[in-house]
Amino acid sequence: MQLKLERPIVFFDLETTGIDVVNDRIVEICLLKVFPNGNQESKVMRVNPTIHIPEGASAVHGIYDEDVADCPTFKEVAEDVMNFIHGCDLGGFNSNHFDIPMLVEEFLRNGINIDLRNTRCVDVQNIYHKLERRTLIAAYKFYCDKDLENAHSALADTEATYEVLCAQLDHYPEVLQNDIDFLTEYSRRNRNVDFAGRIVLDDNNVEVFNFGKYKGMPVADVLRRDPGYYSWIQQGDFALNTKQVLTEIALRSRSSK
Repeated sequence: MQLKLERPIVFFDLETTGIDVVNDRIVEICLLKVFPNGNQESKVMRVNPTIHIPEGASAVHGIYDEDVADCPTFKEVAEDVMNFIHGCDLGGFNSNHFDIPMLVEEFLRNGINIDLRNTRCVDVQNIYHKLERRTLIAAYKFYCDKDLENAHSALADTEATYEVLCAQLDHYPEVLQNDIDFLTEYSRRNRNVDFAGRIVLDDNNVEVFNFGKYKGMPVADVLRRDPGYYSWIQQGDFALNTKQVLTEIALRSRSSK
């Protein structure tokens, strides 16, 4: 089944030095843009992370320090990536939890403010886990009856993710709607305010902390009662996007007094 699209959607996959959004870096980006008429455009970029790629990470994706030594840094490809995804929705496999937070962090780390508040994000893994609960390799075999060769290659994973989503629409017509708004909502785990999910919306659409001693408590209330908590987060090992969102809430709370 072909996706019904109002605007292009970019499926993407990142290979990285590790899974720590704050401290790890991107080493490869694969972008697959699907247009409303079904046409596709892809782009693959190797990136010099400027830090050592741990042997464990290289064993997974097959990219070593010497492979990216002469590649551009993320700062040098950021504008190209930004232009490619501009005006598009985003999709991926585990993208809401990892790839999107990592990508946003890289932009912010390099002084580039990217606004995805009006971007709809479809996480194919979340759809799969709600319906079957398996991995991308198993999902590809289950839905597409194909073996995923070159697993953990960004290009192979990205193309497989797009194929799996299309196959899911065929497989679950009674559950899934061929509509990006529906798929965005269905593939969401939490109603995240920041991409790392440290701040979420509760049932009353109030921004609450999703971790630590103030978990479940309204952010604005906590900041009024314990101003030092804001400083602790700003100085701590939290994602830049989390700190940015917290600052926006703090400033809004002060202006409403």
